[in-house]
Amino acid sequence: MLCERYLSIDLSLFQVMISLESYELENIFIWCSSDLVFISIDRGNNMIDSTDSLDELLTCRLGAGKRDVQPCTIVIFGASGDLTSRKLIPALYHLYKEKQLPQPFRILGFARRDKSDDSWRAELLEGLKKYSRSKSVDLALWTQFAETIFYHRGDLSDLEAYKSLKISLDQAEDDRLKKNLLFYLAISPSQFSEAVQHLSEARLLSKEETGDHWQRIVVEKPFGHDGPSAHELNESLTHHAHERQIYRIDHYLGKETVQNIMVFRFSNFIFEELWTRQSIDHIQITVSEKLGVGSRGGYYEEAGALRDMVQNHLLQVMSLIAMEPPVSLNDESIRDEKVKLLQSIRPMTEEDVASRVVRGQYFAGMMDGEMRPAYRQEQKVSPTSNVETYSAMKLFVDNWRWSGVPFYLRTGKNLPLSASEVRVQFRPVPNVLFAAQCQHNLDSNALTLRLQPNEGINLRFNGKVPGNSSELRPVSMQFSYDTEFGAYTPEAYERLLLEAVAGDATLFIRRDEVEAAWKVVDTIRKAWEGKPLSNREFYSAGTWGPEAADELLGRSGHRWRNPVIHS
Repeated sequence: MLCERYLSIDLSLFQVMISLESYELENIFIWCSSDLVFISIDRGNNMIDSTDSLDELLTCRLGAGKRDVQPCTIVIFGASGDLTSRKLIPALYHLYKEKQLPQPFRILGFARRDKSDDSWRAELLEGLKKYSRSKSVDLALWTQFAETIFYHRGDLSDLEAYKSLKISLDQAEDDRLKKNLLFYLAISPSQFSEAVQHLSEARLLSKEETGDHWQRIVVEKPFGHDGPSAHELNESLTHHAHERQIYRIDHYLGKETVQNIMVFRFSNFIFEELWTRQSIDHIQITVSEKLGVGSRGGYYEEAGALRDMVQNHLLQVMSLIAMEPPVSLNDESIRDEKVKLLQSIRPMTEEDVASRVVRGQYFAGMMDGEMRPAYRQEQKVSPTSNVETYSAMKLFVDNWRWSGVPFYLRTGKNLPLSASEVRVQFRPVPNVLFAAQCQHNLDSNALTLRLQPNEGINLRFNGKVPGNSSELRPVSMQFSYDTEFGAYTPEAYERLLLEAVAGDATLFIRRDEVEAAWKVVDTIRKAWEGKPLSNREFYSAGTWGPEAADELLGRSGHRWRNPVIHS
């Protein structure tokens, strides 16, 4: 009996379920009526009733079996760089503020500029005031945090500097701070191999870990500039470190909304039956940027939209949307399925690229009342550049679940707004009943996962407009992160740094994952090589891309669904 099952539950379970750590339970009342069970929990002055708080009882807390973070030293190579002051130190400060870092711990910056501990701390404090997500800095807390921060002067190419670094690390009183080491390479990708080699030579990094101690390397993207260079970099890194010690970071995977894709898919039964070729017509993944290239023209001339966004961010999101259920929540099980998905993307010939991939480049246009310059007019950009600032493509996944379902991916600079979203467009209803009368005015159902901004999920379906006439139009069911959970959203680097310290690689990219993504992009770049942009591939700043992108979908009877930001 349902009631008997509930009555047999140990009452202490309720205390765990509803997080009553700071409350005293006076009484729990359980009574039955027909097939319903009603639960009231008396907190003294406060009463929780199951009729309006049952969801709270059903909260599931994951991670109870995860390893605790262990005391360690975080060594940041590139300590004087923008990434350190803008992202890494603010992230570590907030983790410290929320008591999520291990005790004890140390942060040691490594760079070639001549600085003292105090002068570097002062620089970091200014950066924290500017970039902290909390918009204010608790100076008393910062003073405590700053006591864990130290600076070590050294040149990345000088082996002696690494030996000196080892001497500094060995001065720690706690043995765990000497041997549990997280090396964050916030440096140029061209320096990754040399830095890791010198770490090994200085006996700071051991490929064969012994005992309870560990060393890990965090590597920032880009991971090579094409497939062969990525393979070469991976070979170099794994010569000195085991693959399980290497954490390739893509900050997109640290976003709450990206992490929620797996939760949404695999913890809600109602969507599993729909997540197939039988129900889904096509899927659109959009990552649009309102800003132009600006001062990053030199970098963009080498990267372009394909290398900058498609090879990592878009294909990562696509793999999470389309992957098969992993056998467990273990990091390797999840990454196995992502790799399988990437390897299932249908290879393209040069003819396929011509018909299924679009590139674009922005020219001057008005945005928000100001004239934006053309890409070819940006700093450090060639006046005859053919580098793409926009890319759209139609991909197919050749497996049982997705056979025949097109995945449309697009990204671009100087688009009308900055947004990231996934739109799952379901198949239209049969051409009978309402569809027979409404024709094209009856929209297909759609599910939109808004990754940023206005983070949330939107389910779009048709409903009758109230009144005496029979009028149908699309309506929406909305889930908003801000409304449901409040405004708190940690920065992606906070979660990623914490996971690296804990040794959980779920949110990091594995070697074969990197190389599988490059295979998709390399084919496209090779087909574009040496070919100038045509007139139909240019788009005005402030528009949603070139006409060729609309034609890409139009040939299949589809159209782009542009993101909308609600104020």
